[in-house]
Amino acid sequence: MILLGTGTSVGVPAIGCGCSVCHSTDPRNNRTRSSAIVGLPGGNLLIDTAPDLRQQLLRERIGIVHSVLYTHEHADHLHGMDDIRLFPFMIGGPVPVYASKHVQERIVRVFDYAFQKREPTHAGAAPQLHLVTIGDEPFEVLGARIQPIPLIHGPYCNVYGFRIGNVAYCTDTNRIESSSMELLQNLDTLVLDALRFTPHPTHFSIEEALHVIDLLRPKTTYLTHLSHDVDFETVSAQLPGHVHLAYDGLRIPLT
Repeated sequence: MILLGTGTSVGVPAIGCGCSVCHSTDPRNNRTRSSAIVGLPGGNLLIDTAPDLRQQLLRERIGIVHSVLYTHEHADHLHGMDDIRLFPFMIGGPVPVYASKHVQERIVRVFDYAFQKREPTHAGAAPQLHLVTIGDEPFEVLGARIQPIPLIHGPYCNVYGFRIGNVAYCTDTNRIESSSMELLQNLDTLVLDALRFTPHPTHFSIEEALHVIDLLRPKTTYLTHLSHDVDFETVSAQLPGHVHLAYDGLRIPLT
C-alpha cells in the first residue's frame, strides 16, 4: 500500500495560510488530499480519487489503475475521478468502481457526462466506469479479499474503512462502533484519521485516535488526514513508539 495523500480536505499547505507548517521545507508537511493505492495479485486498486490524483500518480510513478474503491462521497475523496479516463485504454474496458449505493448516486450526479447515452465525440472523452455496489459484507477485488469497516463521519455521512489481510485503512471518521472495532482486531498496521489536536465534529483528534489505538492495540499505526496544525517533526516526537504520522508516499507492506 502506498499512501498517495495524507492531508485534510484543503491540503497542506493551505491556500493563503502563513503558518509555519504551510511554509515548512520538510516535504513530510506537504500533504495532498487523502487517498491510497494497493498492489494486489490482479493489479492496482486505488482507494478514492482525490482532486490531486494526477499529481499523486505521477509522483509515485504509477502508470496504471485497474480498479477504484471509494470510502465515501466527499469532494476531497471523489473529485479526481476524471483523471482515470486513460486507464480503460490500458485495461481494455471500463474501470470497475466499487462503492456503496449512496456513493454511486453522487458519482452519477457529479460526473453525469460519464453516463450519458449519446455518442461520444471521441474515445476517452469521458471516464468509462463499471459501477459495482458494495455493502458491509466482504468482497473480492483483483484477487484479494476486502473487508469493509463501517465508520461514522459526523452526523451526516457514513464511511467505509477497508481491511486487507492484517492492514486496515480507516480515514475520515470520528466514531467507530463496537461491531466495527471487532473487525479491526489483531492488525499489523492501522492507518487512522487524526486531523489535529483540538476536537472536530467529523474527525478524530490526535488524542481520540490514540484512545482507539489503545483499545485495538495494532502493532503499528499511522495517523492520516492531517491538517496544518500538525508539524511532522514536532508531533512525531510526542507520539508513542508504535504510532507514527503518515506522509505522502509512505509505503506499507500488506501482511
